[in-house]
Amino acid sequence: MKSIAIFASGSGSNAESIIQYGKLSSAYATKLVMSNKSKAYVLERARKHNVDRLVVNREQFYEDREHVLSALEGIDAIVLAGFLWLIPNYIIAAFPNRILNIHPSLLPKFGGKGMYGQHVHKAVHLAEEKYSGMTVHMVNREYDKGKVLFQASRYIGDQEDPQGIGKAVLELEHKYYPKVIGQFVNSL
Repeated sequence: MKSIAIFASGSGSNAESIIQYGKLSSAYATKLVMSNKSKAYVLERARKHNVDRLVVNREQFYEDREHVLSALEGIDAIVLAGFLWLIPNYIIAAFPNRILNIHPSLLPKFGGKGMYGQHVHKAVHLAEEKYSGMTVHMVNREYDKGKVLFQASRYIGDQEDPQGIGKAVLELEHKYYPKVIGQFVNSL
């Protein structure tokens, strides 16, 4: 069975759906949740599922290669689930074509630095888009520029605010991201 690590910065609802899907389907095992925030609720979700946890500060993440790479020993793929830092080159080199990210829009629309969470949904709302969705893509050296692996869309024209758009997109993320991860890691 393939092993994954999840990098997350926030509450971790996507991380939890990823962990649960892996357990129920035996598609993969989540071995580590890494966060850049010591108070991120994702760490509690990981603890609840008996998944190892690691908190890294900016200096450790970008400068202490040995510390981070040793924590990732035995990991087949890395999955980003609301992780807001750009992945350093040394991790990309250590996991070539084995790092996935999820983005809460239909890339290439509404992607790039600073476009995450409610920032994306506000931009979608202001643009009066009728459809939005989620994109799973490979991670490279630029925000949201990696090869697109999967997209799912949903009509959002009836949503009156960015929060409604966010809720609709999150439902798609929970439904599809764990399955895409399973297919991806089992093709490695």
